[in-house]
Amino acid sequence: MENLPIDINYNKLADWLINRRHCSQQWQTVAAVIRQKIIKAVENMPEDGDFARFKDPAEVTYFQVKELIEKAKETDSGKKNFFGQYSSQIMKDWAEICRLYEKDGVFLADTSQMIARNVNYEIPAIKKQITRCQQIQKECERKEADFTNSAADFRKKYSASCRQIGIEGTKIKTELASLVQNLPDEFNGIATATQELQTAVTYYDEFVAFLMNNDQLQSASLPVLKFVMSRGNVRVYEWRTGQPPQVVEEESIKIDISDELDPTTQAEDIDWGADDNGTIDFGADIDFCDITVESGGQEEDDVIECTDTSDVTPEVREASLEEGVARGDDALSILDNPSTRNLFIDNLMELESFLLQRFAELTSSHADTGPGSQLQCAPATVQLEAEHVETMMSKVQALLKQLTSVQMQHLMLIRSSPRYVDRLCESLRQILLRADKLVLASKEMASKKRAALEEESMLEPHLEALRRQTKTMQQQVMLGFSEE
Repeated sequence: MENLPIDINYNKLADWLINRRHCSQQWQTVAAVIRQKIIKAVENMPEDGDFARFKDPAEVTYFQVKELIEKAKETDSGKKNFFGQYSSQIMKDWAEICRLYEKDGVFLADTSQMIARNVNYEIPAIKKQITRCQQIQKECERKEADFTNSAADFRKKYSASCRQIGIEGTKIKTELASLVQNLPDEFNGIATATQELQTAVTYYDEFVAFLMNNDQLQSASLPVLKFVMSRGNVRVYEWRTGQPPQVVEEESIKIDISDELDPTTQAEDIDWGADDNGTIDFGADIDFCDITVESGGQEEDDVIECTDTSDVTPEVREASLEEGVARGDDALSILDNPSTRNLFIDNLMELESFLLQRFAELTSSHADTGPGSQLQCAPATVQLEAEHVETMMSKVQALLKQLTSVQMQHLMLIRSSPRYVDRLCESLRQILLRADKLVLASKEMASKKRAALEEESMLEPHLEALRRQTKTMQQQVMLGFSEE
């Protein structure tokens, strides 16, 4: 029974030692004196040899002191004089420290306190630091992936926006200037394409004339569209006066590309100068302002917004009163002038609405008893099949789509004000700027993750060393009991 081990909780070990009189109640006072002596002894130790590893006085234990003395005995420092005393002052200091440790079992209480400190504070603190490093690594890895994906989304958004405008996005201003130069040809092509709407216009006129029983209504409908169909995309002066101008004083549009910047160059936020609702009045009930490129469910600030017409439209220029001379707005073509262009769009939309209604009536289940049944006595040109109406409707819609496309909207705004090029260029560059910032943030997360990984790799050996030290001290305390 005497050889049975006794289990003692490490937190109660110091009290148990005092109660069993293995050490004195005043051991802490003696331990403080010993610690001061250790500090002085460490300061007098040489930089090399067996003494070199004792540089932190707080980590020196009684058992390390004994180990140091035993090893020092094998060197010159361990020699004794004629009276049996150590000749080296270093050995004298450490021998005194060892004697104080052993007196009244101070080393047992001091070691038990170090065990409790390691178990209660040092080891849990390092574990917590390691856990924090692991959490930082996971969070940085997640954010790095999010930033990388978001940067890719913004670059896709930039490419999609450039495709909508009709440019590659390498040199924005130069490419936009080239598109604007081709804008007159685009307008002339649209004017030529209106010839294909002759059947639809005739159908509309004859249908209205039959219902209203008034042939004079034919000449009053769709005036701008019919004018463009008959004369093409001529000057506004010819539309207004009926005669072509003898002299045209047209102002050339100049776009300054001397300050062309790389789209990836960083820029500050842009003040768009828009009105309260951020819309542009094109002169028609059409809102072309927002150009949204959907990418990954993000829309919020990722749109290219048109600016207020008060900032992009040229100054109001009075039409020339001089006969035969076209200047100012009169010198522009019908589709180039915003006012007449909007009238042209209105005519197309009016024709489209009519054809949509007729197609819906002809394809409805009540076509035989509905309004179509009232046209039985109408001319053959009015009684068309749904397929013919659908064909005419598709041609009108194709022309409207071409005239109101995103690319055409931007080109019209550039045509009205070359300053819009700078704003459009800057808005596109802002998309790339966001992508660059996200790439930088992704790199920062990668760097932070590496730092956390390095810190964890440094803490792991320290934690393992503390665990080994604690187990060693536990065994040494048991050995100290046996020596007593």
